[in-house]
Amino acid sequence: MQRDLYQQLLRWKDNPSRKPLVLQGARQVGKTYLVKAFGQNEFDRMIVLNCDKDPRVGQIFQADFRVDRIISDIEILTGQKVIAGKTLLFIDEVGEAPRALAALKYFQEDALQYHVIVAGSLLGLAIHQGVSYPVGKTDEMYLYPLTFPEFIRAKQGEAIYLRLTQGALEDLSGLSSLLKDLLREYYFTGGMPEVVREYINGRPYNDLRNIQKQILADYALDISKHAPSAILGRIHQVWNSIPQQLVKQNSKFFYGDIQKGARARDFELAIEWLLDAGIVYKISRVRKAGIPLKYYEDFSAFKLYLLDHGLMGAMVDAPVSDILLSQNVFEEYDGTFTEQYVFEQLVATLKTGIYFYSSESSKLELDFLTQGKQGLLPIEVKAGENLKSKSLKTFYESFPQSYPIRISLSDYRKQDWLTNLPLYAACRVCEY
Repeated sequence: MQRDLYQQLLRWKDNPSRKPLVLQGARQVGKTYLVKAFGQNEFDRMIVLNCDKDPRVGQIFQADFRVDRIISDIEILTGQKVIAGKTLLFIDEVGEAPRALAALKYFQEDALQYHVIVAGSLLGLAIHQGVSYPVGKTDEMYLYPLTFPEFIRAKQGEAIYLRLTQGALEDLSGLSSLLKDLLREYYFTGGMPEVVREYINGRPYNDLRNIQKQILADYALDISKHAPSAILGRIHQVWNSIPQQLVKQNSKFFYGDIQKGARARDFELAIEWLLDAGIVYKISRVRKAGIPLKYYEDFSAFKLYLLDHGLMGAMVDAPVSDILLSQNVFEEYDGTFTEQYVFEQLVATLKTGIYFYSSESSKLELDFLTQGKQGLLPIEVKAGENLKSKSLKTFYESFPQSYPIRISLSDYRKQDWLTNLPLYAACRVCEY
């Protein structure tokens, strides 16, 4: 399956000022598949070293950080010649060999002629557990589950992908019925590559749900294997509570919903572990709508989202028929899947921070708030075709320099003060 990040890899390859590349992302989002496809297509040869499967890889970096010796040892271990400019050196699961990560500093300082990519599923954990990270010496990319446009390209081909991502928004209404049907399918599959691939191959729905549950089981195993025993139980509590936190009318995270009387200090480390593992995302509230938003971040109020809405469906055992057959699928479960879906499209495409906004004095709350090209972008998510936008209107009246966006099931339309993006085009927010 073709991934949008592939184009960024091409630009990295041809950049004369490139640095060794660190590719992060949660387990099973397709990092290894993507890099191997890139290496096979764009280089004369590729050498793959897996630090988890072969302990000899880690030993290469134990003696010292002389790049000429490291390259020589890699050639001896693999029986392949490393040719600058023609060989892609790919070190996978680098978190299992921390000194391999530290060695990237010396590749950047002494050997920029080599193309080096490292990847790791739990790399965030390794970095925050005392591993020496070569700050400023690497390029970094992050791979997410497939976005809705990537899902469409995998299932329907390049033409409709280009229409959705690059065509005129007003011209998408003619494809509205098809795109809504595809979005319904995507609500079920989510964006985990294995699930999408097997769906396209015609596997039964129960088999696909079993794949999703196996991924969840693998994540639970990672938690049990890598998490400190002192917070292991609390990590599981936080992880399992997220769907219930999101389904509330106020989806702000409440510690008391996990355990009666719980306080921040009881679960802060557990949340940080899940964030470092890349399987949970966190957005904070902003106290004031000003630029830059980071100045007004309220760390005490936040929302947590899961990595993938398809996995969330498996977590809560959402009936397949509710997703694929229900006429109100986008509004089911109080729109929880829709909010989660929109967040995933935003986090994968936006380059600026994502927050939510709420004002206790006015009872005003907006699902998302970010910075756009011209100013603030307040975003309201509607699971259906209800076009009332009282919160957006109130916000705009207070901040007329903002550019309100409503994401709903209705077709694209632009008003004087508001733009409505259809749910299937949530990825186009990045244009604003």
